[in-house]
This record gives sequence, C-alpha cells and structure tokens, in this order.
Amino acid sequence: MAQTQLLNRQVARDMREIEKMPVIPLRHHGRWVAAAIIILVAGGLIMSMVTNPRFQWTEVAKYLFDPSILSGLLTTIWLTLAAMSIGIILGTTLALMRMSKNPVLETIANIYLWMFRGTPLLVQLIFWFNLSALYPQITLGFPIGPNLGTFDANTYITVYVAALLGLGLNEGAYMSEIVRSGLNSVPTGQREAAEALGMSGFRVMFRVILPQAMKMIIPPTGNQLIGMLKTTSLVSVIALEELLYSAQLIYTANFQTIPLLIVASLWYLALTTILTLFQHFLERHFGRGDRHSQVASSSAREESNETERSA
Repeated sequence: MAQTQLLNRQVARDMREIEKMPVIPLRHHGRWVAAAIIILVAGGLIMSMVTNPRFQWTEVAKYLFDPSILSGLLTTIWLTLAAMSIGIILGTTLALMRMSKNPVLETIANIYLWMFRGTPLLVQLIFWFNLSALYPQITLGFPIGPNLGTFDANTYITVYVAALLGLGLNEGAYMSEIVRSGLNSVPTGQREAAEALGMSGFRVMFRVILPQAMKMIIPPTGNQLIGMLKTTSLVSVIALEELLYSAQLIYTANFQTIPLLIVASLWYLALTTILTLFQHFLERHFGRGDRHSQVASSSAREESNETERSA
C-alpha cells in the first residue's frame, strides 16, 4: 500500500514537471506551401472569370432577378420540399416494413427498393409522364368488389404530378436505408428496457428509438435534401418550368446560354448554402446529448487527476 502511494506521488511529480516544460509546436512547412499554391490557383481562376468578357456579367445581373427566373426558383423550392417530404414519409414506412417480422411486408419493401434503386431517376420521370400510354383510365378499387372511381390519366397526371411521383417515390427508396441504419444504430437494450416498463411498440419507437436515431439520420438526410434540390433540374425533360428550364426557355430565345446557366448556378449555390446552414444547426441540436456526455467525462477525468495530485 505504501509503495503504491509513493509511486502515485512520483507520477504526480513527474506530470507536474512535464506540464512546466515549454511546448514547441511543430512546423508544417508543407501545409503552407500547399495553401499558397491553392491560393494562387484560386486567385488565377477568379481573375480569369472577372476579366473574361465572354462571361457577360452584365447579362447575368440583368437576368438574376428576372420574373421568369424567380418563378422557376419558387417552383424548384416547393418541388424540393414536397418531394423530400414524400421521400421521408415513404422511406420511414419502408424502413419499418423491412424491420418487421412479417415476411410479406419485408418482401414488398425489398421489391420496392430493388425496382426504384435499380432504374435511373430520369427513366422513372419519363415513365410517369407517359403513364397515360399504359393506363388511359385509372380505376381505384379492389380486384373483387366495387370501384371507388375512374380518372382520366391525361387530366390528372400533369407534369407536376409526374415530377412529384418520380422524385418522391425514388427518394423514398434511398431514405428507407438511411432511416433503417439510424434505427439499427440504437442499442437493443433501449428497446428491451422500454418494453420492460410496459410501453407499447408504438411508444417505444417514437418516444425511445427515433429520438436517439435522429442524430444518425439527420446528416445523411440533409445531404439527400441538398441532392434533391439539384436533382429537380432533371424534371426539365418533361417541360416543368423549374429553375433550369426557365433559364433554358430564355436562352433559347436570346442565345445567351452561358449567362443564363450562370444565373441558374448562382441560385442553386445560394439555396445549397442555406440548406447547409440549416443542416448544421439541426446536427448541433440533435448532438447536444453527446456534447454533454463528453463534457461530463472530461470533468470526471480532471477531478480524478486532481485527486491523484493531492494524494
């Protein structure tokens, strides 16, 4: 016992001596050289873009707030939010179906993922836009029983509906994997403890599992949202007047292709920046528990070190 105390005191003295020693930071010459090269290259590119008259920055400023561009921008925003909402709801449902013990639900979810992840989104958009070629009349009902109604496909499957179906259903397949991985990241002991307290399966999922899984779901979901914003440009193939198609309509008439593409790119960059900041604050909100636990553990280590020193 006495030897252990002497050893602890010697270690504490050595630690105090080490703390008094001056700390000389390492010199990273390679980092400074690389940074200088990158700054020079970036400066050259910026100078080239500013001084090159073919960029036609006056035309860019002229069309940046054009009413047609702003209308397409609003269409892009609501299409992104609507399609992403469909994808999140559908993806959560598919994830729960895949985790279900019911083999029928699991099989249906796997087939859905196989179909929508295995075909290009552009093909799906064109398919939904031409759905009336397969089903001119859409009948809602049951295989055996009364029909709930019949609808004309050309009337109801508009470019907006086709875009939402293509983007939302495709996004649901990818969101299901994100939600499923987030749910699987929660230790099984959390579910078992909640069930031991008599909580129902619904309450266990939405009061215990999902809140803990959100810190794993939010980052990739934010990336998917940013990707969805840019993916909406694909609906230009079905003549939906979103941001890119609005720019295309203008430069088809006046042949100012590069300035209009720059206008669209600037608006995409602005929206992406806003979504990135929103994602950052969401991650901070759902990661508060981890930061608190890290602070608590560091405080505990400091207290233990102080105890050893005093001993």
